[in-house]
Amino acid sequence: MTDKINSANERLTRAKLSLTGLSIGDSLGDRFFLDPAIAENLISERALPKSPWHYTDDTLMAMSIVSILRKYEKIDQDQLAKSFGERYDNTRGYGPAMHGLLHQFRLGEAWQDAASSLFNGRGSYGNGAAMRIAPLGAYFADDLDMAIEQAVCSAEVTHTNEEAIAGAIAVAVAAAWAWRVRENNPLPTRAEFLDLILPAIPKTEVSGKVRKARDMDKNASLEFAVAVLGNGVMVSAQDTVPLALWCAATHLNDFTEAFWLTVSALGDRDTTCAIVGGIVALSAGQKSIPKDWLCSREALPNWPFRDS
Repeated sequence: MTDKINSANERLTRAKLSLTGLSIGDSLGDRFFLDPAIAENLISERALPKSPWHYTDDTLMAMSIVSILRKYEKIDQDQLAKSFGERYDNTRGYGPAMHGLLHQFRLGEAWQDAASSLFNGRGSYGNGAAMRIAPLGAYFADDLDMAIEQAVCSAEVTHTNEEAIAGAIAVAVAAAWAWRVRENNPLPTRAEFLDLILPAIPKTEVSGKVRKARDMDKNASLEFAVAVLGNGVMVSAQDTVPLALWCAATHLNDFTEAFWLTVSALGDRDTTCAIVGGIVALSAGQKSIPKDWLCSREALPNWPFRDS
């Protein structure tokens, strides 16, 4: 029994670390939604905005995942949908489809029917399932099969399209591998890290673009990567996840450098930075996250970590 408790606590500690990185990437990245010329100038100067940096739906939904994992040690889909609905805050920047979907959850409608009916029954292939999933990958870093299975369970509650599910799997497995390789010296190269993730991703546009990211020349520029992979401007999994993984894999040992590289791509910058932050925090460690960044991020509530 003690071993089981220790295992659960260790898993939760990893998930919290990933959530810290995710929330900082999310909240800081969101502050660069400015006129592109202004944003590019501030990013080139590495100018930090005034605090507090408020987190968005990326962090809020990730907190629901951490809360469910703490309570059930796996994804209970009914409870996750309930948490998404109860914690919904329309000021946090959700995508248009999620406003309606989470209102349905709040009213008690079945997630199975609501999520599968989106976009004329095709389901959403947005990047929302991937943006929130890194803490789950961290939680199941010691069991890749569970990381994949539970990533699917988390995604299905809101995103039933195969591309969104593939994106969630890709990010969860990336987070798991970031923890697994954290003590490697040297850490995997970008191509080596992406090669660890690819076998887990179902054959989709997401997997095809991650393969392109793996095969890029080691000296490829960010501009080239954006041209090939996208930067989240379409708010789809296939337009977001490949670049985020490319950025994370480029700076596995440095949270700060990973952030500045990712936000320089512009696009859906709170989401790409949330994904990257949730992954790189696991390989680079808490020590790699600047303390002033952590202090500038809006404080997270207590409900994900204890019963209210």
